[in-house]
Amino acid sequence: MDISELVRIRAQRPEAVEEAAARRPRRSLLGESGRLMIVAADHPARGALSVGDRRLAMANRIDLLERLCLALSRPGVDGVLATADILDDLLLLGALDRKVVMGSMNRGGLAGAAWELDDRFTGHRPRDIERLRFDAGKLLLRIDYDDPGSLTTLESTARAVDDMAERRLPVFVEPFLSRRDPTTGTLRNDLGADAVTRSIAIASGLGGSSAYTWLKLPVTENPDDMARVMETSTLPAVLLGGEVGADQEGAYEKWRGALQLPTVQGLVVGRSLLYPADGDVGAAVDTAVGLL
Repeated sequence: MDISELVRIRAQRPEAVEEAAARRPRRSLLGESGRLMIVAADHPARGALSVGDRRLAMANRIDLLERLCLALSRPGVDGVLATADILDDLLLLGALDRKVVMGSMNRGGLAGAAWELDDRFTGHRPRDIERLRFDAGKLLLRIDYDDPGSLTTLESTARAVDDMAERRLPVFVEPFLSRRDPTTGTLRNDLGADAVTRSIAIASGLGGSSAYTWLKLPVTENPDDMARVMETSTLPAVLLGGEVGADQEGAYEKWRGALQLPTVQGLVVGRSLLYPADGDVGAAVDTAVGLL
């Protein structure tokens, strides 16, 4: 990958991004398998650069792009979720042809910020996703009953769902019930069955139409609870990867079980596939694809 050439194009021919978007061959959201395998890379725009104990693992952009291009080249990988800066690079590299491209919409809730739950829509707007001929959008909805910022995010999310539905564009809503640690102030997502159930119910009812709404959901703390939790909605859902842990095999096993449920249509996974503990991106991606 030639960073000098990429920077030269950006500096001298910024219109090349929209030209690449206009000529990009597209595909349907769901391919022949009827399942989705999406690689996520929208963490850096929220200032979340760490992977496990590697504090700035995602800070090297060329390294991240190389990992993404490798993941996208593997059989069975349908597409990518990212912010504009990363998707623009991938467009210029020609890595998005016949791939599902999902624009990340709200990244204003910076990791660790006092306003983290007032998660403003600072990424792709619905009209950007339509203009660039992308295939879907994704938004994050974290709700803390003790934080008024959650109400702002909730209302903004509903209007984004409306705007996407008007354009007949799928929008993937990633809901959590969250709370701050009273001692450290760190925000934690509650993955208990009751909390995930309630988050699904809230997210499913947002906006004037749910016709184009998908859910992006975690596996519950106790994977045996997933069948009951997923009965909360008829909306199609994908599973998210979550934090990178030492027990990657355990994560695969949790995904494998949840993927058998009728509303679960695939995976949207980022750091655990792009930065696996053994460094083998191709093998990690292939294993995830095999679960589908």
